[in-house]
Amino acid sequence: MGDTKTNNFRTARPGGLRAADGGGRSGSGSGRLAKPRWYLPVLFTADAGVTALSVLLVFGEVGQPHPVRYAAVAAALWIGVQAVRHRYRKAEVGESRGALPVLNDWLILIAVLAVLSVATTQTPAPYPSLLALTPTLVCSLVLRRAVHKHLTNRRRAAEAVDRVLVVGEPGALDSAVRRLASNTDHPMALVGSVVVGNGPEDEAATAAHREVTAASAGRGDRLDLGPEVAYQKAADAGGPENWEAYVGLSAGQRLVAFARWYRADVVLLAPGARLTGDRLRELTWALHDAGFEVALAPGLVETSVKRLAASSVAGLTVLRVDKPRTGGVHGALKGAMDRLGAGFGLLLLSPFFLLMALLIRLDSRGPALYKQQRIGLDQDPFTMWKFRTMVVNADQLKAQLAAQNENDGQMFKMRRDPRVTRVGRFLRRTSLDELPQLFNVVRGDMSLVGPRPPLPEEVAGYDATELRRLRVKPGMTGLWQVSGRSDLTWDETVQLDLHYVDNWSFSSDLDVMGRTFRAVVDGRGAY
Repeated sequence: MGDTKTNNFRTARPGGLRAADGGGRSGSGSGRLAKPRWYLPVLFTADAGVTALSVLLVFGEVGQPHPVRYAAVAAALWIGVQAVRHRYRKAEVGESRGALPVLNDWLILIAVLAVLSVATTQTPAPYPSLLALTPTLVCSLVLRRAVHKHLTNRRRAAEAVDRVLVVGEPGALDSAVRRLASNTDHPMALVGSVVVGNGPEDEAATAAHREVTAASAGRGDRLDLGPEVAYQKAADAGGPENWEAYVGLSAGQRLVAFARWYRADVVLLAPGARLTGDRLRELTWALHDAGFEVALAPGLVETSVKRLAASSVAGLTVLRVDKPRTGGVHGALKGAMDRLGAGFGLLLLSPFFLLMALLIRLDSRGPALYKQQRIGLDQDPFTMWKFRTMVVNADQLKAQLAAQNENDGQMFKMRRDPRVTRVGRFLRRTSLDELPQLFNVVRGDMSLVGPRPPLPEEVAGYDATELRRLRVKPGMTGLWQVSGRSDLTWDETVQLDLHYVDNWSFSSDLDVMGRTFRAVVDGRGAY
C-alpha cells in the first residue's frame, strides 16, 4: 500500500484457442512476461564487487594484513547470506523496497564474520571492518530500491506480469476483478473472468457480472457447472471457435479451454456456495494437469500475510488469522521508540522552533503555536499542538468555505485555502507545521507513526468501520502522509488507516518513517 492508487486499468487481449485435448504441458499460450534478465546479474555483481572492493581499499589503507583474502571471504559470505535468505530467487528479485530486509541480512553478515574470525583466530580491527562493510549496506539499499522502482514502472505498463483469469461466482468474483483492475503495482494483469453458474436461472447474475468485467477487463464469460452443456458461439462474443466441440466435457476441461483461449498464466479461483469442496478440487486438478498455476482468493482484504497461517483440520484447509498487535513486547517497544525519538527530536530542533516562532509572529498577528482538540486512542479527546499556519480567526471562517471543500469525505481540504498565511504555505508544503506534535508524542497522546488525528466533528460522522481507525494512537506520520496525503480520496485514506491498524508491526513503523522523508521532500498532496 505505499504509492498512490491509480485507476488506470491494465488488461491484455486474449489470443486464439488451442485444441482442448492439446497434448503437451503448456497451459499458457504466450508465456509469461518475465522480469528483465539483467536484474539478477546486476544485483549479484554489485553485491560481490562493492563488498570486495570496499574491504580491499579500507584494509589496504589501514595496513590490515591479507586484504585480498579478507575481501574475497567477505564478498563470498555476503553472496551466501543473500542466497540463503532467498534474495536471488526470481520470485523475490525486485519485490521488496524496504530497508529492513537488507539491514537484517547485513547484520547477519557481521555476525557470521565475527564468529568466523573467532574460530580462525584471525580477528581484524572492528572499526575498520565496519567501515569497510558500510558501502555494502548502502549499495544494497540503493540498488534494490532502484530495481523495485523499475519493476513497478514495468508493471504499470503491463510488463513483467502474470496473465490472470479470475473464476468464481458473482460477488466474490466481481470484488476480485475490481481490486485487480484498479491498481497496477502488483504482478497480476487481469485478462478476463469467468462466472460460474448452473443454468438459465443464473443469467441475471451473469449479466451483472459482465457489466463489472466490461468496466475492468473488457470481457467476461460463463462456465456452467452442469455435467454436459452444449456451448454455442454467441454472435458478438468473439470467443473460442466451435464451442460445439466441447459438448460432454467436464467443467474442469471446459475451464481449461477458457484458460487456453485467454492465454492465462494463472487461474485465480474465488470460491462461493457452488465453487467449494470437491468441485473446487476438481477444477484445480484439471488446471494443474493442463499446466496452469492455480491461486485462491479467500475473500480477505487488506490483511498482511504475516498474520496468516495455513493448516489442515479434518481434511479442511484452514487459514488462521492472527489478531492485530496492540500491546505486549511490541507495544512497549513502540512506546519507548516514540518517547525517546520525540524527546531527542525536541532537543535537537529547539533552535529551529525559536526561529519558526519568530517568523510566524512577524508574518501575521497571533500566537506562533496553534492548539486544537483532536480525538485519539479509543475516542479520547486531547489537545494537539501545531505551528500556526492560518489567520487567527480561521475556525470561524471555515463555515463560510464549507461549499468549497475539495475532499469527498469527513475531512475539510482546500488546495488554495485563503486562510493560510505566507509562512503557513511554506510550513504546510514542507510539513514543518507538524513538528510541535513531538510534545504530544512525549505526553503519550500521539505516536510517531499512526493514522491522522481527526477532529471531533469528523468523528461524529464516522460509521463503525471508520471508528476502527481510533483503535491505535494517532501519529505524526503514517501511510496517509506517505501515499499522497490530500490527493487521496476519503475511502483511500480510510483503507490505508485500517490497513495500518490491522497489520501494524514495529518494522512497518520504521519503513513509514523512512518513506516520510521522501514524501516531505516531494511535497505531493501537501496543502
